[in-house]
Amino acid sequence: MIGATIILAFREIRRNPMRSILTTLGIMIGVASVIAMVTLGRSVTARITADIASMGTNLLIVAPGAERHGPVSSTASAFTMNDVVAIERESGAVDKVAPTASSSALVVCGNSNWNTTIQGSTNEFFEVRGYKFAQGEGFTETQLQAGLPVCVIGETVRRELFGQQDPVGSTVRIGTITFTVTGLTASKGKAAMGPDQDDLVVIPVVTFQRRIAGNTDINSILVSALTSAKTALAKGQVEALMRERRHIAAGQVDDFSVEDMKEMGTMLTNVTTVLTALLGAIAGVSLIVGGIGIMNIMLVSVTERTREIGIRLSIGAREREVLLQFLVEAVTLSVFGGMIGILLGIALSFGGAIAFGMPFGLKPDIVVIAILFSGAVGVGFGYVPARKASRLNPIDALRHE
Repeated sequence: MIGATIILAFREIRRNPMRSILTTLGIMIGVASVIAMVTLGRSVTARITADIASMGTNLLIVAPGAERHGPVSSTASAFTMNDVVAIERESGAVDKVAPTASSSALVVCGNSNWNTTIQGSTNEFFEVRGYKFAQGEGFTETQLQAGLPVCVIGETVRRELFGQQDPVGSTVRIGTITFTVTGLTASKGKAAMGPDQDDLVVIPVVTFQRRIAGNTDINSILVSALTSAKTALAKGQVEALMRERRHIAAGQVDDFSVEDMKEMGTMLTNVTTVLTALLGAIAGVSLIVGGIGIMNIMLVSVTERTREIGIRLSIGAREREVLLQFLVEAVTLSVFGGMIGILLGIALSFGGAIAFGMPFGLKPDIVVIAILFSGAVGVGFGYVPARKASRLNPIDALRHE
């Protein structure tokens, strides 16, 4: 008997195909929106995590900040190589230390030119930032100490200046100075929340200070901790050392900052997780609207089929069979819309991930939740019309015109 009731429910759905399609539209849009929002949110989180990791393992960035004197602030003094040496020598939790001084400049090679970032640093820069060499190598000790005009370029600079040619051993001009290319870094790609990591030229820090900047300033210091577990300890040691070297008394505000990229990644991940949940909840409202649409159509269907219901009840159909028939109709419409919505949501999220260059973050849990929720919407919003149909008085129903 239950099988016959289910067959009747499906037959009724097929009888009005256009009405059935329009009824499922709200559920379809709701499920697609939830899946797309949640999946894209997870893709953004995964991209941010990958970008933070690509900047370097256990990375700390030490930079001078604003120095306040009452209501007036001024730029704090830059670091020096003595600060770099002190951090490397006196901070036990620190593994590698790389000084950096940078500026933008036009790099020329033959008839090609490219405006890029010139980084003055040491070989530790490549280790701290996680750069590998695709061709060539870094700097020799002689090149670093003597400040010779040599450089390592990124993939973007190679593409813009050399095309498909091997750049190692070739020369480029920065300003009026000719540099010999000693190495090419392997591509790291463009960060989602930052610049192109391959768009750079690295030269020895002494060369940068003498021939480009004309001073001995160090703009920032990159520090990598010995292990991930010692990052916080390394940060504390660097902060204490820099306060001592910059003569900052107890209670005074630091005129420098030490940024832990792991903490920044955690913060950004938490923000994107909250935003994903919020967007998913907003998209879920459309599921409620779709459920209301199902309830409305089912109530109309009960009114239209009052006489049919009366005939069924009068020839022996039980209330629970009529209830089951209308409930199956509502659940079928809801689940059918949910299935199409899942396919649409997957397609939208996949297209969005490809368009924005993010990993495809679809997980089975959101698909299972979408199916279960769409079924629950069908039961929840289909129960009232089904109960109304099962409680009709057979005599009154047969008199209905």
